[in-house]
Amino acid sequence: MHVQDTHWSSAAAIASAGGAVSPAVGNGRADGPRATPLRVDAQRNLEHVLRAAREVFGELGYGAPMEDVARRARVGVGTVYRRFPSKDVLVRRIAEEETARLTEQARAALGQEDEPWSALSRFLRTSVASGAGRLLPPQVLAGSADPAGSVEEARVPQQRVQPGAGELRLVPGEAAGAGDDSGVGALLEVVGQLVERARAAGELRADVSVGDVLLVIATAAPSLPDAAQQAAASARLLDILLEGLRSRPA
Repeated sequence: MHVQDTHWSSAAAIASAGGAVSPAVGNGRADGPRATPLRVDAQRNLEHVLRAAREVFGELGYGAPMEDVARRARVGVGTVYRRFPSKDVLVRRIAEEETARLTEQARAALGQEDEPWSALSRFLRTSVASGAGRLLPPQVLAGSADPAGSVEEARVPQQRVQPGAGELRLVPGEAAGAGDDSGVGALLEVVGQLVERARAAGELRADVSVGDVLLVIATAAPSLPDAAQQAAASARLLDILLEGLRSRPA
């Protein structure tokens, strides 16, 4: 999958899912009274735009133009811009929703699977099947590791060897902006728990980081015209990637 970075403006006005947006905004939220509910047709158009944006950005990356989103939603591009005054706003909205979905999937795996490897693999399979990993915020994926695997991107918690310990430990709080409003910090924390449990059980390679896991769920098999073939190809690719993550006896 090709993920293209885009400018993320902290001052961007985030369009509300449930109502018309007040002209006065601050820190991405309306400053005025609570927005009025959308008309039925306007709500339907919003749902079509969000669904189309998820599909288009999932297939083409966040570099895809707004015109492609409008065509997929079968609305005019003006309709898209009335709900989302800039592409930055739409990208942030989609990325936040998908990050929240991934976080919930990770929490479900952590809470419902007793075996560490089963919990990690369940999270990976669920995430890949839902396609949410392809819509992670670009800054989480971009540069998560250099070709030699030695430099992790600042938004992903670093793995460090603790003094007097023989294993790598997750060092939380080192991710720049990990507590921002996109929910990235919560995702990194819960995926970090899955990684740590699997590593402590000796089932995960010691050099596998949170960033590696996120790259796995963001990796998609090439698009195939047949849905069954596509599902089979995705499942096979994930099986191969999981084998690459798993620890093997010396």
